[in-house]
Amino acid sequence: MKESNLREALKGKLTDKEYKFLPSSYDIIGILLVFSDFPKVLNKKEKLIADEMLKLHPHVKTILKKTENFSGKYRLPKYKVIAGQKTKETLYKENNVRLKLDIEKIYFSPRLSTERKRIASSVKKGEDILVMFSGAAPYPLVISKNSKAKEIVGIELNPVAHKYGLENIALNKISNVRLIKGDVRKVVPKLNKKFDRIAMPLPKGAENFLYLALGKIKRSGIIHFYTFSEEDKYDGIIRLIKEKCKKCGKSCKITKIVKCGAFSPKVFRICFDIKVFY
Repeated sequence: MKESNLREALKGKLTDKEYKFLPSSYDIIGILLVFSDFPKVLNKKEKLIADEMLKLHPHVKTILKKTENFSGKYRLPKYKVIAGQKTKETLYKENNVRLKLDIEKIYFSPRLSTERKRIASSVKKGEDILVMFSGAAPYPLVISKNSKAKEIVGIELNPVAHKYGLENIALNKISNVRLIKGDVRKVVPKLNKKFDRIAMPLPKGAENFLYLALGKIKRSGIIHFYTFSEEDKYDGIIRLIKEKCKKCGKSCKITKIVKCGAFSPKVFRICFDIKVFY
C-alpha cells in the first residue's frame, strides 16, 4: 500500500502528534495529486510529505492541497502547489474519455467517475439528453463514448469550463455533443426540444433549478437530480421533489437512490433518479 510506504518513509521525520495526522485520503487527477483535507498541524512538514508522495507516485508531477472550499460565482475551490511542477492543469482519463482541465478554474470531481458511467449505461439507443451545469463536459463526453445517445446538449455558465469543454469535444473526436455557454435559467426555456433524460450534476442547490428540468423532460423521461444528504435520511428530499413536480403539473416516481461519494464524514452526494409522468 502507498500509504504504508509513506508512513515508513516518514518515520522519525515527524513528531508523534504529526504522525497521527498523516493524511491517507487524496485524489489523483492525471499528473496531479490533490489533498482535499490537509491537516493544519502538518503545514510545516507539507513539503517533506509532498516530496515523499512524488517518489511513491512516479507518474504524478504536482502535489497540491486545498486551501479554500467552494466559493465565488462559479463555486470553485483554491489550491496551493506544495511540490513538483507549478501547474493546476492536467489531462485526466476515465471511461474511454480524455479530459483536459484546470482544477482551480472549473468544478470537477474524479470521485464521480463511477456515477458518470452508471448514467451512460442507463441510456437507451436514440435518446436526447440534456446535461445542466456541464462544466468541462465530463458527463456529456462519458455518455457519448459509452452509449448510443442521439444528441447530448450541455449548458455551462463558467466561460473557462465551457472553453475546456469545447477542447475536450475536439480531443475525443465527438460529434453528437453540443455545448452552450450561458445561464440555465435563460438557456433552458429557449431550447426548442424536450429530452428523454436530464442530468443535474450541480455541486449544491440543484433544487432551485428542478422546475427547468421538469419543463423540458419528455413523458416518462428520467431526471438525475443530485443533492447532499445524510445516509438514509431522504424523506424531506423526496417530499421536496414531489412538491416541485406537482407545482409543474406533473407526477413522479423515484426509481433509484444512489450514494455517489462522501462530502463530509456523515454527508454524502446522492443521486435521485426521477421518472416523470404527465
